[in-house]
Amino acid sequence: MSDLKKYSWEISDNQEHPAGMAMLYATGISDEKMKQPFVGVASCGYESNPCNMHLNGFAKDIKESTDQADLAGFVFNTIGISDGISMGTSGMRYSLPSREVIADSVESFILGHSFDGVVTVAGCDKNMPGAVMGMLRVNRPGVMVFGGTIRSGNYKGEKLNIVSAFEAYGKRINGQINDEDYLGVIKNACPGAGACGGMYTANTMSSAIEAMGLSLPYSSSNPATSEEKKQECRDIGPYIKVLLEKDIKPKDIVTKKSLENAVRVVVALGGSTNATLHLLAIARTAGVDFTLEDFKRINAETPVLGDFKPSGKYMMEDLHDQGGLPAFLKYFLNEGLLHGDCLTVTGKTLAENLADVEPIKPSVEGVIHPLDQPIKESGHLCILHGNVAPEGAVAKISGKEGKSFTGKARVYDSEVEANEAMKNKEVQKGDVVVIRYVGPKGGPGMPEMLKPTSIIIGGGLGSDVALITDGRFSGGTHGFVVGHVTPEAYTGGPIGLLQNGDEITIDAETMEINTNVSEEEFAERKKNWKNKDLSHLEGTLRKYSQLVATASEGCITDKK
Repeated sequence: MSDLKKYSWEISDNQEHPAGMAMLYATGISDEKMKQPFVGVASCGYESNPCNMHLNGFAKDIKESTDQADLAGFVFNTIGISDGISMGTSGMRYSLPSREVIADSVESFILGHSFDGVVTVAGCDKNMPGAVMGMLRVNRPGVMVFGGTIRSGNYKGEKLNIVSAFEAYGKRINGQINDEDYLGVIKNACPGAGACGGMYTANTMSSAIEAMGLSLPYSSSNPATSEEKKQECRDIGPYIKVLLEKDIKPKDIVTKKSLENAVRVVVALGGSTNATLHLLAIARTAGVDFTLEDFKRINAETPVLGDFKPSGKYMMEDLHDQGGLPAFLKYFLNEGLLHGDCLTVTGKTLAENLADVEPIKPSVEGVIHPLDQPIKESGHLCILHGNVAPEGAVAKISGKEGKSFTGKARVYDSEVEANEAMKNKEVQKGDVVVIRYVGPKGGPGMPEMLKPTSIIIGGGLGSDVALITDGRFSGGTHGFVVGHVTPEAYTGGPIGLLQNGDEITIDAETMEINTNVSEEEFAERKKNWKNKDLSHLEGTLRKYSQLVATASEGCITDKK
């Protein structure tokens, strides 16, 4: 029996457990494979969206790679919820909870079956942090494989991505495009397999996880349909073998320093606000002391260099063409902005992985700007506090929107109400749209607000209307928007006490979000406040609402 079968011997070589061995033999496993370490290959594959539709094929390639490396690979499946498909519907409430279901699934399978290692194959934005959290919970040698980014679409010579379809709706209701062109954008926005192509949450998290060391070099930037991505899957076996031999586990890799690398890369690339939720959750799962204050510190000292959509021009495929994420990491490392001594899943340090990589050549006309000519001198992930958000809020402010916004509140207790109001042109220049009772407990599930922000942007009001919410935003969101307002309305937070006409100021320089409502007035309003009734909830959402932590704590459900 292999010395690497630290756990699987119990089901494959324990003479006091004949039933388990009998069941394994029923699968057709050979005597040779029975003596090898067992590696679970967790696929988030399913057929109904481009981010995940190809993952089961990758899982098969990875299983073959483990078999060739004298490991016994076994594929199992977990779920995914497509943000793009569920966005703006009641189904969006299941998106963030799906992260916990994925983590629960990986933990349950690997520990329930006494496996020695795990490879997770994830394609969409909640898939990846969920997979990583599951890997951290079991803390057995493992690698995450990203399903890869989508190629750009094209319609009438215009380069398209998934957000083009959302924003086309705003243009349509404002009479800027006709029905034929609206359908043309929809049919051509997504040309095939792969995750949303800009620096939205999927590519943000894949970049963060590669920078953190839990995926192989180039995993985040290899396109889904590329030969490089296929080869990455074929190469997994030897790497997981090394991790087993050296007993390198996820908690050896996820440290304070590697999390700092991840956040710094997210900020430099102009990544999604969702990274704050997910990296906080990963840190808590790993047992690392990492808070919003760390985000605030790193954001203040890190420039934005990546000119990616949604607020920029480029897609992840463009970074791939210029050397991929490792080329950017090498540039950043050479400038002293990364911890090069962090361990990774190759069994080597980050600096060792990048030793022979040519750094990207930054340019103000290219994907990555030079450090001395950044897009923004400090980060775009603004951690705000104030009397609207005493426990914090997160804004994604690129600088193109301006640095502050003051306007009158226009308050809605659901996304549907806000969307209808904007569709009927009730929102005017100078308004601050407030969407509340959509937080982790009150939503429940903290749905993303891409549809309302897309209506604002598509209607040409991106610089004239702000939006705040106790929900969250898609990585595709841009404009003057603030999410993750904590405490949320459902728990009695100030956002639940705002009224139409209250003046709200969002200031990205002082990092504050305040209203002109006094403490005394808030106290008076609280006397007549009635909470949202969630007594009708059942199943997943009921459990989630009862267990979930605040956004400032990463919305985890296994609070320590």
